[in-house]
Amino acid sequence: MLGLAVEFADSFHLNNPGGVDAGVDVRVSPVDGGVTAARGMQASGVFAGVRKMKNDIAVVYSEIPAVGAGVYTTNRVKAAPVLVCMDHVGAGVIQAIAVVSGNANACTGEQGLEDGYAITEALGRELGIDPATVAYASTGVIGVRLPMDRVIPGIMNAARQLAPDGGHAAADAIMTTDTFAKECAVRVEIGGKEVTIGGMAKGSGMIHPNMATMLCFVTTDAAIEQPLLDTALKDVTERTFNCITVDGDTSTNDMVIAMANGLAGNDLIRDFGEDYARFAAALEFVCTDLAKKIARDGEGATKLIEV
Repeated sequence: MLGLAVEFADSFHLNNPGGVDAGVDVRVSPVDGGVTAARGMQASGVFAGVRKMKNDIAVVYSEIPAVGAGVYTTNRVKAAPVLVCMDHVGAGVIQAIAVVSGNANACTGEQGLEDGYAITEALGRELGIDPATVAYASTGVIGVRLPMDRVIPGIMNAARQLAPDGGHAAADAIMTTDTFAKECAVRVEIGGKEVTIGGMAKGSGMIHPNMATMLCFVTTDAAIEQPLLDTALKDVTERTFNCITVDGDTSTNDMVIAMANGLAGNDLIRDFGEDYARFAAALEFVCTDLAKKIARDGEGATKLIEV
């Protein structure tokens, strides 16, 4: 059964996952940690002054390069962060994600795109990794250039504050009008190995099918080929985040990014077999939980309706 909240269930049944012509019973165990629950993942959240009163820069980092996948807004106008991610994540390997809260860097023209790449350069340099393996996301006010004199020092500070238990700080830092941090993480057995999948999300207003003003970042220590991670993320996004609505608006900045570093030590998932089905089931569990939290926290929402 799909769509059970983590707090109410620790197992569910997924039929025909990712095109597999078989049902797979999958038991998942909820764990703490969000995006840092998986092996080799670190995160941080810091104050840079983009917003006046709260932390506004988050960084997520994998100790080794990870395969990456992304799903992006359907809006024909795509903000600079989306274009940067389509370029970097689209190459298939990422190692870090930078998130700015308080400024969307949308409708900012060529300068906004240059600023986006400057963020990936700064974080890559600070971490000693290839800037092309850095993803970048932004959320907040539209049509205003990023305050780069605050953002770049904030990004560098966040890199220095990375910690294996920094998942909650990162989830808190990406919030805008959200009233609570949205996190989820589970463990699942794949090929005799314990695999962890964790995630964080934000988005309170302007939520509508096909992703509107929402960001989600998923980390896992599963070993999986990039095309299969890409397929799983697209399929799961279609059945979770693309099924929620708050006020009917569609944004320029939305994205779901996943990174898998393989440190769980499971046999590499190469085809749509049982291991893939188990991975996709656990991924769907995490994304369903996060999608429900987004809908429940919609601006002015007093009811959550499930169909």
